[in-house]
Amino acid sequence: MTGTTTVLLAYGDTGLPVDLPAERTTVVEPLYVPGAPDQREVLRTALRRPVAGPPLRELARPGQRVAISMCDGTRAQPRHLMIPAVLEELDGVVDLDDVVVIVATGTHRGNTEAEIRAMLGEDVANAVRVVNHDARDPASLVHLGTHGGGPDRDGVPVWLNRHWVEADLRITTGFVEPHFFAGFSGGPKLVAPGLAGLDTVLTLHDARRIGHPRATWAVCEGNPVHDDIRAVVGAVGRVDFALDVVLNREQQIVEAFGGELFAMHATAREAAKRLAMRPVPGRFDVVVTTNAGFPLDQNLYQSVKGMSAGATVVREGGTIVCAAECRDGFPDHGSYREVLQSAPSPRALLEAIEARPQTVPDQWQVQVQAKVQTAARVVMHTSYLSDEALAAAHLEQTADIGETVQEALAAAGPHARVCVLPEGPQTIPYLA
Repeated sequence: MTGTTTVLLAYGDTGLPVDLPAERTTVVEPLYVPGAPDQREVLRTALRRPVAGPPLRELARPGQRVAISMCDGTRAQPRHLMIPAVLEELDGVVDLDDVVVIVATGTHRGNTEAEIRAMLGEDVANAVRVVNHDARDPASLVHLGTHGGGPDRDGVPVWLNRHWVEADLRITTGFVEPHFFAGFSGGPKLVAPGLAGLDTVLTLHDARRIGHPRATWAVCEGNPVHDDIRAVVGAVGRVDFALDVVLNREQQIVEAFGGELFAMHATAREAAKRLAMRPVPGRFDVVVTTNAGFPLDQNLYQSVKGMSAGATVVREGGTIVCAAECRDGFPDHGSYREVLQSAPSPRALLEAIEARPQTVPDQWQVQVQAKVQTAARVVMHTSYLSDEALAAAHLEQTADIGETVQEALAAAGPHARVCVLPEGPQTIPYLA
């Protein structure tokens, strides 16, 4: 009898230990780097000694209207550190009454007052105006023409948040990690899709762009999604200053980068690559993955990222087991669940999406999920979704990941092996 090894999967707030056969298991994790000893000092340094362009304080002028974008509650951004750091640099130059912090929701729901206070802390929430971006509110958007596109795709109708467009000083704050179809998060994504109108988001996420072979992990240039995100950002004229961080598994800041948006983001991406990209010797019969724990694994929609991470190294016809808590369900807001249940199989979903003349909200997540499921069996482990609900979404559920892995290995043969991605989409495994 082969011995077992216990792997702690990132799951919810506490993690999930799983016992797997030691001799047949390969664990692939990001390079671990401890958090910076002084998290606030790292941010101050990034603001005062930027990668490119002048320090933030030199850009500020009395009387300016300032807009600061930040991630919504589905992201692990350390907003409670980053937003105060930005405000401290502006202090004494800009009046806080002229500052608006915009939650870059994209097409997600707005965060509640309680959530905003939890994300920022009471002092910041009381000191500045905080608003949720609403992609579906025409009155809150400004039209800036059509930008981007190419010989194989339409240009993007650009609608952006009015607070952002009308500000004199525009600042993005975010964090950089691998992204399953936009290459990397952070940087320009804090403007589009973060602050974009629905028509803009639907075009950026249409079936042609999402289905492009370069719309994938760690690819930005030549990726039609990221190329057009950059074009949309350029439509507003400029982002004056951008601040991004790279995080470790404890969601602590490892490095911070500030300055001109595109130069800063390119530098931050290289740092994220060094941590996230990990070679593997070949494809695996079984892959156990996660969605990096809370807040990223709070619903099934977000958990498609974990499935997609597993798909990078699973063999054709293999099994992916994805552990995601899903305390927020599918969720029930948005169109993801409706689109997911609109066809009898993943292949039928892909065909319907690719044939659809108009993009439907959230179809991009279904498109990626369906593509994964046409190549591999996907089994979920959740704490809040029933077997019946998952079955309606073309997914299986397991209560015991270890047992499911043993069964899948037995079915695949005596030489079958399992790969574990305990931090899911925080890791980019690639074939060495």
